[in-house]
Amino acid sequence: MFIINCKNYEEISGEKIIKFVKTAEKVAKKFKVKIAIAPPQHLLGVVSNSSIPILAQHIDDSKIGSTTGFMIPELLKKSKVSGSLINHSEHRITSKEIQKLVLKLKELKMISIVCVKDVAEARKYAKLNPDYIAIEPPELIGSGKAVSNEKPELITKAAKAVKDSKNKTKLLCGAGIVSGDDVSKAAELGSKGILVASGIIKAKDWNKIISEFAKALV
Repeated sequence: MFIINCKNYEEISGEKIIKFVKTAEKVAKKFKVKIAIAPPQHLLGVVSNSSIPILAQHIDDSKIGSTTGFMIPELLKKSKVSGSLINHSEHRITSKEIQKLVLKLKELKMISIVCVKDVAEARKYAKLNPDYIAIEPPELIGSGKAVSNEKPELITKAAKAVKDSKNKTKLLCGAGIVSGDDVSKAAELGSKGILVASGIIKAKDWNKIISEFAKALV
């Protein structure tokens, strides 16, 4: 799995998101790699008919009906959103909320990606059996310094922690990934995919960089 978190970067604002998603669709088809995109929340509806999975960047443990300003999983599914990131380092939530949201996405047959900052959290949340655990040391996010190079042992230990859960959860690697070499190294260390953001969104040539990452995964 190759997940691109667009965050709220200006480079992806407005109709630019359409061009970006179409580029990712072409690369996914060419390399036969599963690419998913998490656009800014307000642009989810703009690209929900994409041929690749569209993810929310965050969801809330709230209910359908008289609630305001919350991202409701049930309604996202009706809008053809495939799943969501949970507990990203820039939008941390409580352990109780994480547990409820993973369960909710399972019930809805939606993709769940729980973001964690260290091996202890990877071990803890892998027990919930989300689809993916994405390990991202906060200090390396957006730094251009890949965790696969700066802290390779973090990936190997997290991979073991996820495997030891004996669930179907897979490990993704994030934080500071800016090249195909970073992606290859992460895969060698035990990651089953990547979660990236600025390394792609801020690149001058989206097709080139997405292709580089996809080829490294293959």
